[in-house]
Amino acid sequence: MKNGEKIYNTAVEATLEVIGGKWKPVILFHLTFGKKRNGELMQLVPDMSQKVLTQQLKELEKDGIVNRIVHNQVPPKVEYELTDFGWSLKEILHAMCRWGDVYIDKKYGANGKILFTPPMPDE
Repeated sequence: MKNGEKIYNTAVEATLEVIGGKWKPVILFHLTFGKKRNGELMQLVPDMSQKVLTQQLKELEKDGIVNRIVHNQVPPKVEYELTDFGWSLKEILHAMCRWGDVYIDKKYGANGKILFTPPMPDE
C-alpha cells in the first residue's frame, strides 16, 4: 500500500473485511428484520458472548453499517439498526440464508435443524 492506496484482489475481499467472521453476518441478518436491543440479539444468538457482541456492534458502527440509538431514559435503552448503507447488505444476507437452507438439507436432510424462522414479509 502506497500513498494511502488500498488494493484488493477482488471486491469480495472488501465485503468480507467489513462483514466477515463468524458473528457479523448473523447479527446483520437479524437486524434486517428491524431494530434490536442488546438483549434481543443475545437471545437470537445465544452462543455468542456479550463481549463479542459488543465488539462486533462497535466495529459495524465504525464501518457505517449499524446505527446505535441511545434513548435518554431511565433505565437506559439502547437499540441497534441498519444504516441506509447497511440495508444494502439485505439481499446478500438473505441469499446466504437461502443457500444455507439448501446446504443443510443437502448435507443433513431431515437431521438438519434451523432454530430461527424469519418473520413473514409484509408484501
